[in-house]
Amino acid sequence: MTWPDFYLICFFLGFGLSLVALVAGSAHLHLPDLHVHVDAPHLHVPDGGANGAAPVNFGTIAAFLAWFGGTGFLLSRYYGVWFLLALGVATLSGLGGAAVVFWFLAHVLTSREENLDPADYEMVGVLGTINSPVRAGGTGELVFSQAGVRRVSAARSEDGAAIPKGTEVVVTRYEKGIAYVRRWEDLAGPRRSAEDPQ
Repeated sequence: MTWPDFYLICFFLGFGLSLVALVAGSAHLHLPDLHVHVDAPHLHVPDGGANGAAPVNFGTIAAFLAWFGGTGFLLSRYYGVWFLLALGVATLSGLGGAAVVFWFLAHVLTSREENLDPADYEMVGVLGTINSPVRAGGTGELVFSQAGVRRVSAARSEDGAAIPKGTEVVVTRYEKGIAYVRRWEDLAGPRRSAEDPQ
């Protein structure tokens, strides 16, 4: 296998993968017992600038192969460039093509709101305040803050006791839209006064 053949295979592979991503991503290919949907993985990038897109993903790999193969083929076949120089320029070209695709994914197609973490909306352990009193065996209203937003929920006492308005509570379980709560002071334990001996 010659270098131009190697570059040509890389080009066709990258171009083919790009077509597969385009068709699979827009048409959602359905095959018997197989669902093909190609998408960029949603990994967290520590710098926060990428809005959740990973630098190495299906799109950037396909772009790298296509640009690397195309540039390498042209340089080695038609311009007769020395193979190490062609390899270096082709690699830089591939990285440049992958970088353009990554920038497009990170800054145009991906938004911060798209990547939601279910743990941010977990109700168990939420601290809130009773806004409407919970009658014994009845239902009241809980006000709490979650994901930076003030929210409300129906609330019942975990043990069936009445809970007056303004009481701080903790959600112990959440079922069918109702938060079952216990008083925060019951969970925190007895408070020591300044005069109590250690």
